Amino acid sequence: MVASELRPESSVVAEVRSSPNHNERKGGDAPDMIVLHYTGMPDDQDAIRLLCNASSEVSAHYVVMPDGYIIQLVAEARRAWHAGTSSWAGESDINSRSIGIEIANPGHDHGYPAFPKRQIAAVTALCRSICTRHRIPADRVLAHSDVAPARKRDPGEKFPWKTLADSGIGLWVKPAIEEAQTLLAKYGYDVTASSYLDSAARDVVAAFQRHFRPQRVDGIIDVSTTSTLKDLLAARDERLSAGKPG
Repeated sequence: MVASELRPESSVVAEVRSSPNHNERKGGDAPDMIVLHYTGMPDDQDAIRLLCNASSEVSAHYVVMPDGYIIQLVAEARRAWHAGTSSWAGESDINSRSIGIEIANPGHDHGYPAFPKRQIAAVTALCRSICTRHRIPADRVLAHSDVAPARKRDPGEKFPWKTLADSGIGLWVKPAIEEAQTLLAKYGYDVTASSYLDSAARDVVAAFQRHFRPQRVDGIIDVSTTSTLKDLLAARDERLSAGKPG
C-alpha cells in the first residue's frame, strides 16, 4: 500500500505516514480489540521512523504524540505488526484481531514521564472513534502488557486508564488497595484511602493482620486480608443491628 492509498480513518487523525510493515489479517478476522503501547524511545520522531522502516518489521496503526497530534501509519483493515508474541482469551494472533496505538512516551527505560492531558484526550477520542466503528467491547481495550505480560510493561502504571473509562473507553474498577484502605478507615484505623500503598498504609495493614489475620503479617493487601476485613465489618454491623455492644 503506497502513501497515496492510505486515507485517515478518523476525523481526529492529523497526518498520514504510510508504513510498509503490514499484511492481511489472517482468517478474515475483523478487529475486535485495541492494544495500547508506548513507543519506549527517547526521541518521538525516531520512533515513527522505526515504525515506518521496512527492515524493522514493526508498525502500528496509529501514533499519538505528546501534544495530541495523531498520525496514521497503517489502514485499519490491514494487520499491523505491533503486538509480537502475545495472547488474550485463548487467541495468539493478536495482530490479526487488533488495532495498535503507539503513545509517544520514552517509557520505563528512559525516565518514564507522565502522559500529558492533551495526549490522553487524543487517545480517548481516537479509541472512541475506533470502538464506535468496529463495535469493540469495553473489556477488549487492552495494554501491551496485558497481552504479553512476560515481555512488556507498556503503557505502564502511569497510564490513566480510569480517565479513559470515565469517558466510556475500556473497563475500570476501584483498585483493591483503595477499597481495602476505605474499609480499614471504616473500621476505625487511621488511614486515608488511595490507590497507593505507602509505608504508613503498610503499617496499618500489618497492624490489622497482627490482630485479625496473624497467619501472615506482611503489610500486603491480599485476598485473605480483604476478605477478613469485610467479614469483620459484617460481624460488627450485625452486632450493632442486634443492639449488642460493639
